[in-house]
Amino acid sequence: MSQEWLAITIGTILVNNFVLSKFLGICPFLGVSRKLGPALGMSGAVIFVMTIASFFASIINNFILTADISFTIGSYHIAGNLIFMKTLVFIAVIASLVQVVELSLQKLSPPLYASLGIYLPLITTNCAVMGCALENAKTGRGILYSTVFGFCTGIGFAIALILFASLREKLDLAKVPKPFEGMAIALVTAGILAMGFTGFSALVK
Repeated sequence: MSQEWLAITIGTILVNNFVLSKFLGICPFLGVSRKLGPALGMSGAVIFVMTIASFFASIINNFILTADISFTIGSYHIAGNLIFMKTLVFIAVIASLVQVVELSLQKLSPPLYASLGIYLPLITTNCAVMGCALENAKTGRGILYSTVFGFCTGIGFAIALILFASLREKLDLAKVPKPFEGMAIALVTAGILAMGFTGFSALVK
């Protein structure tokens, strides 16, 4: 059992990193990585939202959306489930959690709230958060497994974002050829970072 949880942790954080392997959540990855401070704030927000969203989405999916519904209207008998509504329901769950994070940061840390800007509410449509919830639903994972998977996915996102932000701060001090200045060198760096993470692929089989 311990080996299974270790495989989940390492596999999710390093081998199948949502940003550098599956290329999900690229928008905040590029937008909030100019400075390390905002990157740390975004990392914490994404870990929180992804973990709690995975927990609630799993409960809703396992006990409500996949539950069999059967009723009769006149001479018609209708049976099925609400699994077709999972995307809409998951968006509502994620949006609610993002509102909690946004209001908390606005109250507790106005500078961090201002530095995150538009990218904070965009967590609602962050495909990494939604992808995590949908993947849990698709594979039929239990509540605990889904929550751990969401937490580890958030950690993987945070590691990728913090590493990238650190590199971009170094690049700001480096002498970069003019054609590669700005976003060009950032994309090249992101590609090299993604290539580096492929070296972890042998850790989990």
